[in-house]
Amino acid sequence: MDTMPSLFLLLFMFYAGTLDASITRHYKFQIKLKNVTKLCHTRSVITVNGQLPGPKVIAREGDRLLIKVINHVSNNVTLHWHGIRQLQTAWADGPAYITQCPIQTGQTYVYNFTVVGQRGTFFWHAHISWLRVSLYGPIVILPKLGVSYPFAKPYKEVPIIFGEWFNADPEAVIAQSLQTGAGPNVSDAYTINGLPGPLYNCSTKDTFKLKVKPGKTYLLRLINAALNDELFFRIANHSLTIVDVDGTYVKPITTNTLLITPGQTTNVLLHTKPLAPTARFLMAARPYATGLGTFDNTTTAGFLEYTFRISSTNNATSPPKFSLFRPRLPALNDTTFAANFAGRLRSLATAQFPANVPRGAVDRKFFFTVGLGTSPCPAKQTCQGPNGTKFAASVNNVSFVLPTTALLQAHFLGKSEGVYTTDFPANPQFPFNYTGTPPNNTFVSNGTKTVVLPFNTSVELVMQDTSIQGVESHPLHLHGFNFFVVGQGSGNYNPAVDPSKFNLVDPVERNTVGVPAGGWVAIRFFADNPDVVKNKIWELDESSAMDRVEISLAICQNAISPPVSGYPGMPNGKLERPLRLLSIARWTHYSVH
Repeated sequence: MDTMPSLFLLLFMFYAGTLDASITRHYKFQIKLKNVTKLCHTRSVITVNGQLPGPKVIAREGDRLLIKVINHVSNNVTLHWHGIRQLQTAWADGPAYITQCPIQTGQTYVYNFTVVGQRGTFFWHAHISWLRVSLYGPIVILPKLGVSYPFAKPYKEVPIIFGEWFNADPEAVIAQSLQTGAGPNVSDAYTINGLPGPLYNCSTKDTFKLKVKPGKTYLLRLINAALNDELFFRIANHSLTIVDVDGTYVKPITTNTLLITPGQTTNVLLHTKPLAPTARFLMAARPYATGLGTFDNTTTAGFLEYTFRISSTNNATSPPKFSLFRPRLPALNDTTFAANFAGRLRSLATAQFPANVPRGAVDRKFFFTVGLGTSPCPAKQTCQGPNGTKFAASVNNVSFVLPTTALLQAHFLGKSEGVYTTDFPANPQFPFNYTGTPPNNTFVSNGTKTVVLPFNTSVELVMQDTSIQGVESHPLHLHGFNFFVVGQGSGNYNPAVDPSKFNLVDPVERNTVGVPAGGWVAIRFFADNPDVVKNKIWELDESSAMDRVEISLAICQNAISPPVSGYPGMPNGKLERPLRLLSIARWTHYSVH
């Protein structure tokens, strides 16, 4: 008589256990060349599995990912899993010469990491030179089985990833820029899911089409994988409800237009019209540009199309004529929209999704100036930067120099001497009117410097744009951590006044933020990722600069995890490219790890 209840209990326990069970997911990334034609130009493109954009990586919170990368091209390659925290797996984060040496031609490397405490939209991209122009793709992390979204389940989910297309070889573009010291040539088009769209010549057939049904809700996973520019995005005659940014839920905001910084992701709900209209709706993205330099002043577009059934009483040979509705986007330099949009975002700050922002006094405070300076032109060389110099990006006037050994490897082996120092300045060495008249001396210093923090330190970091070579927005990305944007403003940051206006209740949580043009942004976070040296690297790679700025914030603990088997070694202590490397562009790559 007890057999059936016992069997039921056993089955129930087995089923319930599977709800939380994580799995190991395997992916194979073949790095290889493929001829691609866009804008009536054909060139050989470095791809993953011959796809542009690359394949989607999908997993659930708690899953382990084993991504086998096989390099068939002549370029050295690394891949970064943008936004994934890499808890105790910093070796898998991907920045070349920071957490690993590159994967060389003919080599294979398996990225091995587990997604811990995260769900949402992320993306992967190359993290060496400008290979991420074509080496990028979406990452979708679903909630654990049995865990729902904090909003109604959508009818369908669609990744939309913004990128750029160059008619020329991007590696040749950046090589020329490094040689001359001038800003690199801009791209020839922006793309939506790899397609430029109908507003470009020779691209009518290369247009993304989002086909929808009436009366449904779609979750659009927006990703800005473009090199250089923040982008406005809008769909004609439709509103969008923002529910998630950078993989964290936010209080829903309904808007017609949104702004997305390079490296950021934004999940929006699109509620389609109850009846299918006899119309097509253009979706469009174009840059928000605040600097004095050149930029790609074009617009990428796609179509939102409703499924339309022709009634049996209608003449099947005479389908209805479709009107085309076009969106109106903000002006290219609409700083007011940008500031207001950023200020509206708020964390959910609920019991289930708390905003664990450091409150009260913090353990460490940093003030970083970010912007462009100059470097002297090498002897017997003609440079095309200001007054015959080279452009140089810097943080606190320090421009990053690539090491000859990966920083994490040097730390792990106890051989950091001669590789990096731990004296990165917490404040500007020479204060000035940051958004006023530039100083006479615009030369930057150079070094491979780090900041060392005790584990679980509470940190406040204010980042200030400078006007040395003209004010502009600077996207920055924090590797290995999320942070809370507690304040932002225009002009110079005032430490006596501005902290009183910080939002310490429900600030938005992100992994990438744009430092406003001619302004500042303040973030707070806990240094709670227990691996070391490159759990945080803020990168600032200016598309108009010749250097990447990276600051490694070492999180110290008694022991760190060893590298996995097959960790790429540094060949003969030599680099593939010059030490002065502009790696990712104006988000560029924006990151401060």
